[in-house]
Amino acid sequence: MVIYMTTTEETYQDGQIIFEEGSHGDWMYIIESGSVEISKKVGDKKVVIETLEAGYIFGELGYIAKKPRTATVRALGETTVGIIDRMILDEEFNKLSHSFQTILRSMAMRLERTTQIACEAISRRKEARISKVLELYFESEGKLVKAFSENISPGGMFINTEKPLSQGERFMLKLFLPDDPKPLKAKCKVSWNRFATEDTKTYPTGMGVRFVQISKNDLQRLKEAWQQTI
Repeated sequence: MVIYMTTTEETYQDGQIIFEEGSHGDWMYIIESGSVEISKKVGDKKVVIETLEAGYIFGELGYIAKKPRTATVRALGETTVGIIDRMILDEEFNKLSHSFQTILRSMAMRLERTTQIACEAISRRKEARISKVLELYFESEGKLVKAFSENISPGGMFINTEKPLSQGERFMLKLFLPDDPKPLKAKCKVSWNRFATEDTKTYPTGMGVRFVQISKNDLQRLKEAWQQTI
């Protein structure tokens, strides 16, 4: 297990920006609790690249490539991050040969270009996720709770509910796809949650979940429904 030395911790509330695309900064972070959303701006559209949970590192491209931030990072729920000790990073990086440092920088730049191309392709789609409100049920304290989806992708979804479960909690989900009377079933894990906020329209109460167990048949049904929106 790799242990990262951090110099300080910072805690962000739900929706707060940790750093913005185009800003300057070359320090790296590790998520100690909570989750973050990584996104890029393509034209006038925001494209979500991925969601990272505790244990993941971000900001490495700015450190390796020595250029402005290439994405925006926003906290999902209350999130604490540690800033990785810059002296240790520099010491370890400088031990590498000049040739290997050049290789790493080249890989970082190629990753940036690949991500940009992918984001531009996504932005040309009608929608990256199913935006329809879908009825669903999930288990909480042995009871079925009725709720609705805010958005959904083949990997997970946001559930709009006034009773979000705890982060890390696993539960069974029944989801009703459009024009399909048979519910889709999946075991899910709560990646992050959001309780009451002042701006419920922008930041509705609920939880972001990812699918951890789903049958091949149900996954195919979900992908087909998702593809219809692209």
